[in-house]
Amino acid sequence: MVETWIVATGLIFSYIIFTIVIGFVANKALAVDMEDFLLYGRKAGFVVLYLSVVATYHSAFAFLGSSGFFYTHGIGFWEAGTWTVLVGAITYTLGVRIWALGKKFSYMTPADMLADFYESELLRVIVALVSVCFTILYIQVQAQGLGYIISVASGDRISFELGTFVLLVVASGYLMAGGLRAVYWTDVIQGVWMYVAVWAGGLVLSYRLFGGPLNLWKEVREVRPDLLTLPGPEGFFSPGMWIGMTIALSFGIILQPHIMIRYYTAASGQTIKWLGATTPIFLLTLYIPTALVGLGGAVVLPGLDNPDQIFPEMLFRYAPAWLTGLILAGATAAAMSTLDSILHANMTVLTRDIYQRYISSKRTAAHYMWIGRAIVVGLLVIGYILSVKTFSFLVTLVALSGSGALQLLPAMLGVCYPVQRPFTRNGVLMGMLLGFIVLYWALVVSPNPLGIHAALWSLGFNLLVCMVVSRFTQPPSETTVNRIHGTLEEYIYGSGEISLEQS
Repeated sequence: MVETWIVATGLIFSYIIFTIVIGFVANKALAVDMEDFLLYGRKAGFVVLYLSVVATYHSAFAFLGSSGFFYTHGIGFWEAGTWTVLVGAITYTLGVRIWALGKKFSYMTPADMLADFYESELLRVIVALVSVCFTILYIQVQAQGLGYIISVASGDRISFELGTFVLLVVASGYLMAGGLRAVYWTDVIQGVWMYVAVWAGGLVLSYRLFGGPLNLWKEVREVRPDLLTLPGPEGFFSPGMWIGMTIALSFGIILQPHIMIRYYTAASGQTIKWLGATTPIFLLTLYIPTALVGLGGAVVLPGLDNPDQIFPEMLFRYAPAWLTGLILAGATAAAMSTLDSILHANMTVLTRDIYQRYISSKRTAAHYMWIGRAIVVGLLVIGYILSVKTFSFLVTLVALSGSGALQLLPAMLGVCYPVQRPFTRNGVLMGMLLGFIVLYWALVVSPNPLGIHAALWSLGFNLLVCMVVSRFTQPPSETTVNRIHGTLEEYIYGSGEISLEQS
């Protein structure tokens, strides 16, 4: 009989080869054009965009980190439902406005939009650097997830470090070959595979070990009743932490470049609205099987050193070899679908907002595409070093990443929601500065003061300072405000169409 680790690693590497093939096929269809390479030509339809967004949003964080959080902190992680539902509402309202402005004024990055409205090149640079610095943490999350998966699947025959390196290289390779088209094409497969794999794993394990989900819940109630309480066995899920994670993992993730850029790529505003209406179905229901794995794992495998490994550990010990391989390949898909998107977003930001804008502004599209590929190599090296040198709960890293991106929220609201007196350049800059200072204080110096998540502290001070400073400083010019807010008012309340004559 073939050993489980051979089947599992064989299926994972078969999947890897498949993604490489997709990258080369995408390269054949790639035009030497910046919008095609970076934004899929702004032609993404609903199915492709939907599967790409949900696959990108749910990653190693959902497959490994959420099971680990259920394992450690219990049912309180069900509050995840609040942020997954909120993501849909944000996409339906804010996302469609971002799409409309991107379509009208050919924005490619978050910094494009904010720098244009607030008439500030300094803001462009700061937003670009913030976008990259905080999503670097997300690269770490996916890289660590990939390393865990391949290490457990091979029975530690392939080291965490080697597995992380191989899968980082593969994701970077098909991105460099085919641009966002390769990312989207692989995400379609990865989104479906991930969802089916998580459900299959959760159900198979619950029936094999407990006789079904209902018996699993009964067993948890008898053996670990503390996991079914709030704020949980370690007191983590206080109201302040719950609300803070909801904000950080909804608005904070939406404002990261790998999600915002997705909005720019949509074929129409209607596509974005359908995206907002339907994404919570996928995002929320994925946490049902991970709850089964995490809570059930706390009963059958207590005392695990690294809770984030509970899903692959359970599979390897209690599931058939072929199923373990298919599910771990799905976990690999989950991590890679987010990793490639973050690498792409950071490539886009650094190429567009830094290199093209300030270093070399009059070069060919082919030149910028090669610069983007070189940037991906640099990001790969940084992500690998972070993943093998630092370790933390995956969910905690994602929350930190979301809290950083959350500091862009006041500035983004000022662009996308017309008001009588808009925020000013100085207001958003000072608000962001204090927001980051408070975030450091509430994360490092005095973690989560008064039991309130650092995201709430930082956003609250950011917004307050932004409002006060904007009251006493010069707003954007009337011409700019009318141009951008006028476009939104015409689209949202008028024709519902975007004309491109002046873009």
